[in-house]
Amino acid sequence: MRLTALLLSGAAAAALTLTAGLAAAQPDPNAGSKAAPTKAAKPAAGKSTAKKPAAKTPPPPPPLPEANEEQLAAAQRAYLGLYECEFKQSVTIAPDAKHAGYINVAFKKDIFTMKPVLSSTGALRLEDITGRTLMVQIANKSMLLDVKAGQRLVDECVHPEQRAAIEAARAASAPAGPGLGIAPSAN
Repeated sequence: MRLTALLLSGAAAAALTLTAGLAAAQPDPNAGSKAAPTKAAKPAAGKSTAKKPAAKTPPPPPPLPEANEEQLAAAQRAYLGLYECEFKQSVTIAPDAKHAGYINVAFKKDIFTMKPVLSSTGALRLEDITGRTLMVQIANKSMLLDVKAGQRLVDECVHPEQRAAIEAARAASAPAGPGLGIAPSAN
């Protein structure tokens, strides 16, 4: 009798466990037609459901100090206008309308406000007031550099006045007549 009672209590416990397991596995009839997922659904690859943050507006440019006499003289030496560069690119240089002695350099969609500085070698440096870029003008070409990345943005930029200087230098070094320009000596 004891054995029978023990077997019945074991069978009853097994039946209760099985019933509880089946009840947990079946969806709740009051919950609607869909079962609640147990894991968070992942968004499809390439599609983001989160909103992108709004584009940050760039900070206002820093206040520019008044240009001194050296800076004003350097600004007068800058070649203003359109430069034709390598790979059919171009750079445009114009004086800053709001600040005397400063120059705006336009390349692609960017406009850089620059401070002109004469170097001891005679080259004119146009230094970006934010410290990002530098434009160097020498006698026969100009180049725009990204000093933060340490690379050239564009090279072989030539202003019409630089082109005229190049042509004048070629004409001056060309031989005057036919031949190599060597006169035979009379012995």
